[in-house]
Amino acid sequence: MHALYKVATIRAIEQAEMATLPAGTLMQRAGAATAQAALRMLAHKPAAATILVLAGPGNNGGDALDAAARLADAGARVSVLLCAEPDRLPQDAQQALQRARLAPMNFITTLPPAHWSLIIDGLFGIGLMRPIEGAMRTLITRVNEHGGPLLAIDVPSGLDADTGVIVGGDGINSIAIRATRTITFIADKPGLHTGFGQEQAGTVDVADLDIGPDRFPPTTMQLSAPTLFTNAIRRRSQASHKGTYGEVVVLGGGDGMTGAVLLAARAALLAGAGKTFAAFVGTVPSHDALHPELMCRSAATVDYGTSVIVAGPGLGQSDPARGHLLQALNTDRPLVLDADALNLIAAEPDLKARVARHPAPVILTPHPLEAARLMGSTAGTVQADRLHAAMTLARDCNAIVVLKGSGTIIARPDGQLAINPTGNPALASGGTGDVLAGLCGALLAQGWPAWEAATGAVWLHGHAADVLVKNGHGPVGLTASELLLQVRRELNRLVPATELSSNEAPG
Repeated sequence: MHALYKVATIRAIEQAEMATLPAGTLMQRAGAATAQAALRMLAHKPAAATILVLAGPGNNGGDALDAAARLADAGARVSVLLCAEPDRLPQDAQQALQRARLAPMNFITTLPPAHWSLIIDGLFGIGLMRPIEGAMRTLITRVNEHGGPLLAIDVPSGLDADTGVIVGGDGINSIAIRATRTITFIADKPGLHTGFGQEQAGTVDVADLDIGPDRFPPTTMQLSAPTLFTNAIRRRSQASHKGTYGEVVVLGGGDGMTGAVLLAARAALLAGAGKTFAAFVGTVPSHDALHPELMCRSAATVDYGTSVIVAGPGLGQSDPARGHLLQALNTDRPLVLDADALNLIAAEPDLKARVARHPAPVILTPHPLEAARLMGSTAGTVQADRLHAAMTLARDCNAIVVLKGSGTIIARPDGQLAINPTGNPALASGGTGDVLAGLCGALLAQGWPAWEAATGAVWLHGHAADVLVKNGHGPVGLTASELLLQVRRELNRLVPATELSSNEAPG
């Protein structure tokens, strides 16, 4: 499990460890971890490197100074820009400064117009509470414009380590370091992986600073990975048939929105559902020319009694749409609620209450605005603390909630939460959410538990987009339809790996 911890917990772990160690020990360990991360970025060739170290006024600056001394001793040409009054540094940081002044490197007072092999950000750590302004804002702007490799210490300066928002993020005064890589200490933090976190932090490495596992309390947060859901994957039996893999009904397709229901239904089909029905509130096409295997029906004629129901893609908010949604909510079947199904539920407390007491598993897949409507809030409030929003919705609706966005959050009613690391801007196009909803439905139909279905669908959806972009099919112009076959490929790649690991287990 890749555990995630909030800042308050990490501070408690740090204080408990420091009470048992000589002064400055953790700072020296952090400096050593930073120097090693820098050397890896430099391909372990310090003699050819010019390194700029930005050291701020707190212990983050002390970590940077310790690392600078180690890199200079290793042969790199190091320049330090100390953005603090030396006599006001914390005690450990002052000791790191004394060591740095004995190392063969330069202290500079302004940022020269030079190209650096590597810039190290040690300006502000996890304690920053106010927006970066004035000269420091100008400095960070220039550093971000540099364009070369940039290593952030613990958290990119200006990023909230708990939420992934940029501190003071009002769109005017908000700025943060944009790192290539972040070396974070003690434990990983959720804000590095959601909101602006992925973009600002780059690749994240964790250095536990040799703190033993007994210091770490149980956590309800983790970074999603295939280990969360591969236990639900089964090799298909030779004796199986289409009924073995369940039915999915995708309810939607109001007039003018046929594409949404077809995308979701195609996703369910290609992700392995045994039978897939596209149920249209509006005009019903005779068939799907691309996938004639889909059964196109009027929503008024569909029997929901044996199917997983995916409701919402292109549903609309008409009275007939509401009526069909109510019919789905009155079943005892697993539900995936997306798009207009969420908007209809948000508009009527009674429908929301029906979701909360539904007898079968429910997965909600809102984007931030849909989540805001469900909460009676705003998209800005949701994005200001995505973890809290997802957990609140999961509790209030008694459902698995998939809060979409950069670092999609999957939350369940008992407070467990996962942040998904896959996906990229190629998914910022119409229809990709419909594909995700259909994928969730297909996995539920094949017997996956709701938590595994949600985490698996989100991971696969993002991973498919990552593979397509890596192979040159995006991020610009990647369409939702292109995801379908790639999702199927990635899902099938997991099947033999699961069987192999099971067969090799000791017994």
